[in-house]
Amino acid sequence: EQTEIVRRVEILFAFADRLEARLATARRQVGQLTPALLAKAFRGELVPQDPADEPAAELLKRLAAQREVAPKVKRGRAKG
Repeated sequence: EQTEIVRRVEILFAFADRLEARLATARRQVGQLTPALLAKAFRGELVPQDPADEPAAELLKRLAAQREVAPKVKRGRAKG
């Protein structure tokens, strides 16, 4: 009976070791996930491109034109 208990404990320890190794691997992968996700986002690889989207250059021109015609806001220094 003791032999069987020892055998089962050894099996469980081996299982725990494998789980610990898998956990360490998963933690490393999660640490790499955020930078990889951000890199894909900046390259535009997360979602398909919508052909109806305005090109960035056109958007910037439109925003600059709107800024030109918008009333100027004077910003004074805070008194204090």
